[in-house]
Amino acid sequence: MDLVIYGGQGTALGACRAIRRCCPERNIRCFLVSKLEGNSSVLEGVPVREVESFAAELSRQEAERIEVLIATPENMMGEIETLLGRCGLHRHVRLDSRRWAEMMGHYYSSEGNFLPLSALPVGYTRPEVHVYMAKCVRDRPLSRDYVLPDWVESLQVGAAHCRERVAEILDCDGENISEKNGNYSELTGLYWIWKNRLQKAQKGIKSMKYSESREGAATLENYCGLAHYRRMLDLDSDDLLRLADNGVDVVLPYPMPYEPNIGEHHKRYLPHRDWEALLQALGELQPEYAVAFSKILCQKYLYNYNIILARESVLADYCSWLFPILERTEKLSIPKGKDRSDRYIGYMGESLCTLYFSYQRNKLKIVHEGCRFLM
Repeated sequence: MDLVIYGGQGTALGACRAIRRCCPERNIRCFLVSKLEGNSSVLEGVPVREVESFAAELSRQEAERIEVLIATPENMMGEIETLLGRCGLHRHVRLDSRRWAEMMGHYYSSEGNFLPLSALPVGYTRPEVHVYMAKCVRDRPLSRDYVLPDWVESLQVGAAHCRERVAEILDCDGENISEKNGNYSELTGLYWIWKNRLQKAQKGIKSMKYSESREGAATLENYCGLAHYRRMLDLDSDDLLRLADNGVDVVLPYPMPYEPNIGEHHKRYLPHRDWEALLQALGELQPEYAVAFSKILCQKYLYNYNIILARESVLADYCSWLFPILERTEKLSIPKGKDRSDRYIGYMGESLCTLYFSYQRNKLKIVHEGCRFLM
C-alpha cells in the first residue's frame, strides 16, 4: 500500500527520512501540499504534489489504497483532514508532536546523532528545575486546560507594550528589553531570565556540575529554561532524574531537518542584508564562531523555537554570548531594529542557538527531547 506524506516542511521531511531508515519496505509515493507556492517541488528525491491535482488523477480504487500521514503543525491538521476527505482520501493518520518525537528519536539514535535524553539511565538525584513559559496577550486561547508541571511558570513577554496581564511574572520588570519583543519575540523572555534570575543565582557559584557551599557540602546546580505558550520540552519525572546524575548540561528539542541545508531555509524568511549584518556582528564579537558559521549553515539540521533547558551556569554563558551579538546585529541592520517589528531577531536566535551548541558539542553534554504541542 502506497504512503503519501502531507506536508512540505521540516516535520514532513523528518518523517520521510525516519520512515526510509526504520521502515525501508514502505514506498513513499509523494508529498502533498495545498499549494506548491512557497514549497520545494522535490524533497529527498520524492515529488511534492498539490493534493487536489494528485487526487484527480486517482481512480476510486487507487484512492482507497493510499495511506496519508499528516506531518504538519497540529493546529492545521483538522483543516487538512477535511480537505483530504473532499478529495476522496479517507485513509489518514495524524503524526502529532509526540509521535514525531518518538519517530525522530529512533531515527537519530540509528544514525548515532542527537542523543535522546530517554537513552540515559534514570538517576536518583532530582535537581531544582525552573522553566519559564513565554506567554503573550496575542496568543490564541488553548482548546482545553492543561495541567502543567509545578516547575513550569508563565512569563508574559512583550509586557511593556500593553496593560493587559496574562501572567504574574512580566518581562518588563527588572532589567529587561521587553519593548523589543516585536523583533526578539520569545527572546525577550530569555533576556529577562538571564538578567533577573541567572545572574543573581550564579553569583559565587562556579561553572561546574557541583559547587562547594560555604559549609563544604556539595551543592547541586539548578536547571533553568525557556518554553513557549504552545510548545514545551516533553519531560516527565524520570527525565528530571536523568539530568544531574548523568552530567547533562543542555536539553534541546530534536533538531528539525531542512533541505538542502539550513542556510537555504533561512533565505525564505530573512533578506540577505540581515544575514550580512549578523555575520559582521559575529566577526566583530566572536570571530571564531564567525569562521564556523558558514559550515554550520551547510548542515541539514536546525534547533528551532529558541526552547532550551540547561544548567544555570551553561544557560548564563550562552546568554552572555548571544545577546551582545543580537544587539550589535540590530545596530547594523537596514532598517535598524528600532525601526521595524518583524521577528527577525527571533529567527536569527534559532540559527545562533544551532551555531553555539554545534560549536560546543565536544565540551557540553547535550541531549534531546521532543516538543509537546499544546492545542
